[in-house]
Amino acid sequence: MDLQRPVAPHPYEILPTVPSFPLTSPDISEGEPMDSQFAADGQNTSPTLIWSDLPEGTEGLLVTCFDPDAPTPAGYWHWTVTDLDSSVSTLEQGAGESDLSLPGAAFHLRTDGGAFAYEGAAPPPGDRAHRYVFAVHALDVPTLELTSEDSATKASFLALFHTLGRGTLTATYQR
Repeated sequence: MDLQRPVAPHPYEILPTVPSFPLTSPDISEGEPMDSQFAADGQNTSPTLIWSDLPEGTEGLLVTCFDPDAPTPAGYWHWTVTDLDSSVSTLEQGAGESDLSLPGAAFHLRTDGGAFAYEGAAPPPGDRAHRYVFAVHALDVPTLELTSEDSATKASFLALFHTLGRGTLTATYQR
């Protein structure tokens, strides 16, 4: 099957502009290929994420990982953590294993593959390198009032109206 198609835009470049803040990781680097340990065909481990300098008024956080290059009309959600307290500034490597690995009342929403956890990079074999956009959204509310049955798309839609700032870090992966 030929998977040739146009490159999708960066998902946050097509939304209303918000201030940015630093999002870093000792595990992945901006624009660089990620190690297979963060991929579905490796250890399927979520990378460490560290953020700082949240906008004034931040009451809650939403963490996501999105692949805009998936060969679908809507990309692919690999990770969504909601109800994360604004006092949190790090998710340690492996925090995406389950809700028990998350701080406080934070919980996972289902990935597009059906997991209530981090779902590692898994582009189709032979396809071009996919971008994995990790984002931390600083919200003006402590919670988006979601349940575990809500979708990542719903979380992102609701967050749009409450986002004070966003930090992003984009790594790539190819099989």
